[in-house]
Amino acid sequence: MNRLRHDGPLIVGAGLAGLSAALEAARAGAQVLVVTPEPLLNACSSAWAQGGMAAALTAVDSAELHARDTEAAGAGLVQPDVARTLTGVGRQTVEWLAALGAPFDRDADGGFVVSLEAAHSTPRVARVGGDGAGRAILSAVVAAVRAEKRIQVWDDARLKALAQDADGRVVGAVIARGPHAKRIEIAATAVVLATGGAGGLFAATTTPSALKGEGMALAALAGADLLDPEFVQFHPTAIDVGLDPAPLATEALRGEGARLVDGQGRFLLGAEDDADLKPRDVVARAVHAARMGGRGAYLDARAAIGDEFPHAFPAVFAACMRAGLDPRQSPIPVMAACHYYMGGIAADADGRTSVPGLYAVGECAATGVHGANRLASNSLLEACAFGRRAGQAAAGEIGGGRSLPAQGAPDLPEPAMAELRAAMTAHAGVVRTAEGLAALIALIDRLQAEYGPAAPLLAARLIAQAALDRRESRGGHYRADYPQTAARAEHTRVRLARPAAMEAAE
Repeated sequence: MNRLRHDGPLIVGAGLAGLSAALEAARAGAQVLVVTPEPLLNACSSAWAQGGMAAALTAVDSAELHARDTEAAGAGLVQPDVARTLTGVGRQTVEWLAALGAPFDRDADGGFVVSLEAAHSTPRVARVGGDGAGRAILSAVVAAVRAEKRIQVWDDARLKALAQDADGRVVGAVIARGPHAKRIEIAATAVVLATGGAGGLFAATTTPSALKGEGMALAALAGADLLDPEFVQFHPTAIDVGLDPAPLATEALRGEGARLVDGQGRFLLGAEDDADLKPRDVVARAVHAARMGGRGAYLDARAAIGDEFPHAFPAVFAACMRAGLDPRQSPIPVMAACHYYMGGIAADADGRTSVPGLYAVGECAATGVHGANRLASNSLLEACAFGRRAGQAAAGEIGGGRSLPAQGAPDLPEPAMAELRAAMTAHAGVVRTAEGLAALIALIDRLQAEYGPAAPLLAARLIAQAALDRRESRGGHYRADYPQTAARAEHTRVRLARPAAMEAAE
């Protein structure tokens, strides 16, 4: 294995969180290396985000109100101080991105145009071109990264293991680079994981299928604490046209008046104007129940959007038309699909984890700001705001000792991955039971016995076991056999046994 010394932070992942961290670390004077398996703007959830970025941007809104909405959506597990840290920099974060060139929609006076999404008490989601926020925002950040001389990007590199010294500090990583997956151990002063979520573990997902929770798994193997791995958010309006991943019909459509109906045109959640703007877990279960009951589930935007669809929501319109659907003429078939991972590597607002030298930001991190159910459009805000803080903190790291042999994980063949994904959607999806979760864990045991401890298997096991252990329903986690919410809200905290290499070194 080749070895490379990099005198600065190594950032794994090139979504909004990773690149925001890279920019701030570079502007703090650090030399930054970013590694990602795909060219910039490809295969990261940030670029696919449609709704926008939540922030208090109007005279009738405030950071405090935004924080209260965040806590309410999180079903008792949001950490209030972290939520207020995030919402307190909402406007500043949007303005920072705008200064980089992010073309947020503006009104005639130059103010930010904001829209209403579910569980927000007032419109506060800054948008770009109706439903193009993610790609437009990330494009501006990518341009800034490419112009920054202190940042080097490898866009053909995949994380295989974290390297640690005898004290357990993370001092680098092993990556596989290029078409022949040549392995290189990179020594770095700190490692920032921005590896995204776990949507690729599910057969029905709106996120890049390459994101399989591997960053969380490898951090766990390095001894990092995990927080609430059972909490997965399912989006109720993935467009059900047989694609993998499924195109998304943004929640902003319902904010503009589109309605969820069954195959007979009956409302799924009631006739009230705001019935379809309940928290995502409630809406997702209604969609799931309608489909499982044979009624079908559809998003009808004909009256609310109609002929304005191509201009108001161009990304959704294009996705529908590619599938042979005209949303101006007929309702859109929808399903609930994995959309966002609330659990992950326990980290503070600066991205610090329980392992020295290791940071986590974005969807792979669990900072306590999302709790059991993420408030719509808080994800891009968290990715940028906390990504910037992590970059500043990581720039000050000075590294550690000599690395011990890094323990990598084997790959999982595609047929086994497909079997795992189907089982995750069936048993760890919108509705869960002890029987189903036990069957899922048994499948993971069988696949691991056959193929070894692959990182996706560990990530899936962490989700399934925590879901089995949480004998209640809360936020995105719904147990049909335990439908009530416990009176006391408690976090799930997980730490794997100390790595064998660390034990040997002692």
